[in-house]
Amino acid sequence: MTADESELRELRASVREFLDSKSPEEAVRKLMESEPRFDPAVWSQAADQLRLPGLAIPEEYGGDGFGLVELGVVLEEMGRALFCAPFFATVLLAAQALLASGDRDACARFLPGIASGRTTATLAVAEDHGSWDPAMVSARAVPDGDGGWTVRGRKCFVIDGTTADLILVVARTVAGPTLFAVERDATGLAAEPMETLDATRAMARLTFDAVPATRVGAEGAGGRIMAKVLDIASVGLAAEQAGGARRCLEASADYARVRHQFGRPIGSFQAVKHKCADMLVQVELAEASSREAARLADEDSPDFPVAAAVAHACCSRAYMVAAMENIQVHGGIGFTWEHPAHLYFRRAKSSQLLFGGPAVYHERLLDRLGI
Repeated sequence: MTADESELRELRASVREFLDSKSPEEAVRKLMESEPRFDPAVWSQAADQLRLPGLAIPEEYGGDGFGLVELGVVLEEMGRALFCAPFFATVLLAAQALLASGDRDACARFLPGIASGRTTATLAVAEDHGSWDPAMVSARAVPDGDGGWTVRGRKCFVIDGTTADLILVVARTVAGPTLFAVERDATGLAAEPMETLDATRAMARLTFDAVPATRVGAEGAGGRIMAKVLDIASVGLAAEQAGGARRCLEASADYARVRHQFGRPIGSFQAVKHKCADMLVQVELAEASSREAARLADEDSPDFPVAAAVAHACCSRAYMVAAMENIQVHGGIGFTWEHPAHLYFRRAKSSQLLFGGPAVYHERLLDRLGI
């Protein structure tokens, strides 16, 4: 199912109105210092009123069957508002991993709960080294003798790892990296929050000590699953970054109009004009690249993996440029705690590093190009 332009505008307007009401700066700051780092009541409203968790989940699993284009609109607005919720981990990582696995039984078991908003989920891949490459995974899974599996190891930088009801874990078997499902209340599972640069995106360190697990998909298929998930998640992250970059541009332009120096708005000075113009170029490039990648994904185009890598690189750069220039337009306000500029800078930097950083995603682009 694909929405037309008017429907996309209506979707954007509805999501923005909801987030303006539920995720103002005061709410974001309050949630940054709370546990869990999201409001369960607001999450329920997002699911019940707007059906956001099920937007891109197939109808056969209780979702609405839309694609990455529609999801991109939602993520742009969430990035713009720094929305604190388990949306990215649940919908972009866990749900896409289930779909990519091709395991219909697992999808039928878990996706309806995700689509309804009753189940939150996450994907645990990176370990102490921070790499999302399945080849770097050292966590192990072995058969338990009763048809199940047990997982041992440690995972780091797990988004919403302390609150997710379902954890999908990439662990190594004799056949190679494999995807497993672990329930929140499983014995032997321990979770502790990690203190990171960006407090608006909760991360956790998970320890698995012979934790009971259910295999998802074929044994040894973890590499194939993760390649697809990273392409989709990179485009989702790119949309979120584009939304944040757009908000930084808006904040800079608004401030440049009202802040006066030497009897005139600072926006009339050439240096400030250049900064805002450079931000505009970066933001529009980010939006164009992320939206084009989403379109190619929904069309199942063979060019999608390249477009996804391009969007990830463009949007990571654009958000960093916009966040840094926003600070400068505001007089170099930097990490002054009371001002939101540093919140966007923190999100921009953490998002840039989320899937490995510039060196990794540029290498991924070269790999997708076959170079």
